[in-house]
Amino acid sequence: MPVITNIDDLKRIYARRVPRMFHDYCESGSWTEQTFRENVSDFDLIRLRQRVAVDMADRSTASSMVGEDVAMPVALAPVGMTGMQAADGEIKAARAAERFGVPFTLSTMSICSIEDVAAHTSKPFWFQLYVMQDEDYVDRLIARAKEAKCSALVITLDLQILGQRHKDLKNGLSAPPKLTLSTMADLATKWSWGLEMLGTKRRQFGNIVGHVKGVSDPASLMSWINEQFDLTLDWDKVKKLRDKWDGPVILKGILDAEDAKAALAVGADAIVVSNHGGRQLDGALSSIRALPSILDAVGDRIEVHLDGGIRSGQDVLKAVALGAKGTYIGRAFVYGLGAMGQQGVSTALDVIRKELDTTMALCGRRRVDELDRDILLVPRDFEGTWQTG
Repeated sequence: MPVITNIDDLKRIYARRVPRMFHDYCESGSWTEQTFRENVSDFDLIRLRQRVAVDMADRSTASSMVGEDVAMPVALAPVGMTGMQAADGEIKAARAAERFGVPFTLSTMSICSIEDVAAHTSKPFWFQLYVMQDEDYVDRLIARAKEAKCSALVITLDLQILGQRHKDLKNGLSAPPKLTLSTMADLATKWSWGLEMLGTKRRQFGNIVGHVKGVSDPASLMSWINEQFDLTLDWDKVKKLRDKWDGPVILKGILDAEDAKAALAVGADAIVVSNHGGRQLDGALSSIRALPSILDAVGDRIEVHLDGGIRSGQDVLKAVALGAKGTYIGRAFVYGLGAMGQQGVSTALDVIRKELDTTMALCGRRRVDELDRDILLVPRDFEGTWQTG
């Protein structure tokens, strides 16, 4: 068993174990991948203030997100096709999150269905909704999430049109993978992944197959998905969706202060500052750079979370100290899942919590609610001086 001390250790194992098609799906962004890279590198621009001779006994990383107690201010982000990174991936990740004490968010585009994950967990999880043109299907999805006792609805707003991700197109991304010569040659080197996949029946989009008329094979499925994202989504539709859900609603994909104000106006309980992991609008600001202006716009009138670029407990600390109430990890937990299954997700969470706890202590803080901008050294022009209009 290798010694895992950071997320990059898991990433290296992940790269060896998972088929190229699904590795590239995770580890890529749109077009030039500038935003994808800067989501990570912009965290490095922020420095920390070391403080000494402060009582560091009785520390805690515990916090809350949308009214739920969490072991640390981190949730597992919705990641499509998680069940292709490892057999029954969503179930394994949800179990790891439940045992650790942080929220798991199930994607609409998951391999394991809402019902599957609910049957294999004992605590409520969050459900992420993509808004489709088929309103009946969307209503049934929401009803299924309610039936499964999901405790929050996360509505993704930045996927009305699919950003171009070169690697996915070149790899012929699909679930299950199409058996071309190049795919079969790659799969032949990933035998442990293949053996696990042979042992599960879950290899297609579980929230779609069997729930949509006319979708019976991978070709018809991908065609339906590509045609279904709702180009007409606007704030009136968002408000209607919000009204259909009885519990907390989190709006994901906010990168502009004006959109943050609109989210507040439709009654959202939280927003996620996010650029879809750099997978949609390449050239957009990184999430951490966009965070301060959004916090200035909405203050404490709504919970502000951050998604994108979190690879360590120090990243979590920087986001929270800037003012975020919570953060989301996507790739960081996927690396663990692909590398070591459920144990890998648990290991990723352990690594991040230890880094968060140690960094808090060295910055002179004992609790998450004590984290503030005073422990950060932020470049004067961190957000950048830009012209619009």
